Amino acid sequence: MQVRPLPSPVVAHERAGLDPALLDETIGGREDEAYRVGPGDTLLVAVYGHPELSIAPYSAGTLNADNGRLAGLVIDNDGTIQFPLVGSVAVAGKTTEQLRLYLEEALAVYVKEPKVTVQVVFPGSIRYYLLGQFSEPGLKYSDRPLRLLEALSLGGSILLERASLRTAYVVRGGKRLPIDFRRLVLEGDLQQNIKLRAGDLILVPDKTSEQAFLFSGASGSNARGGAVPFVNGRLTLLQALAQSGFGYRDDAQGRLSATYVIRSEGDRGELFIVDADRIMNGSAAAFELAPGDVIYVPPTAVTNWNEALAQILPSLQTISGLLTPFVQIKFLSE
Repeated sequence: MQVRPLPSPVVAHERAGLDPALLDETIGGREDEAYRVGPGDTLLVAVYGHPELSIAPYSAGTLNADNGRLAGLVIDNDGTIQFPLVGSVAVAGKTTEQLRLYLEEALAVYVKEPKVTVQVVFPGSIRYYLLGQFSEPGLKYSDRPLRLLEALSLGGSILLERASLRTAYVVRGGKRLPIDFRRLVLEGDLQQNIKLRAGDLILVPDKTSEQAFLFSGASGSNARGGAVPFVNGRLTLLQALAQSGFGYRDDAQGRLSATYVIRSEGDRGELFIVDADRIMNGSAAAFELAPGDVIYVPPTAVTNWNEALAQILPSLQTISGLLTPFVQIKFLSE
């Protein structure tokens, strides 16, 4: 007896991507991007013809006896330096060229046509935070800016048997970056090997923290749903609906025949419309969910994705910090 596989419950499927300009603005890290100084960096500053204003070693290769670094001007923890005549100068986040121009302008009050040079001799501000499933997690320092793969190696090795690469992310300035760790680590996709900035946080969560997010009902109503955990790395749409209180042919809180699913990895996304009614009555195959999926059961018929997104947006905003970077940027920023 030949067993025929059940048909797919997917009614419609389309792919989406992030706007390239918005993606570049979010990630940055271009090859020609200049280094920006920060707390802990040591600078050499020279004012041509005015050695009394220069902050530089007495001779080439001179070392500071206290810490073994080249003597120079160390940027304080508050991101400032104290410079002769000028006083306190906020330098954190500036390039050496920006700092040079600033000092020349400030010194022009005291010196005729000052010529300043600025050089970073010790990049003490370059530090990265590696958290989660690393053999050696923690705060890591580097003597130069690194790319993501190089920074990952500072943590020893990723514990792949426990790591959730699909939900791993980089945080910069409080925002998650849309990087696909699975493609980077398992497939060697170097497009994901971004140039990091000092202070970036890299988090590789445990698989036990994987979850999807299900919402139903109109905005402002007593909608069902919330976070639904994966069990042993798996979760189907039917299981998620059951955990959220949906029963067989339960359309009271939404139209199960037009269930919307948003899926993403890195800067790529997929949009599904799934007939969950057919899964429930056994006439369609199960629909496997992926970590980070957002599921929405609309309360009434909607004709397109824009209508569905307009209804789900308030719910997404309430859990924005838990969503994948793609969803945060695509639907909460654009």
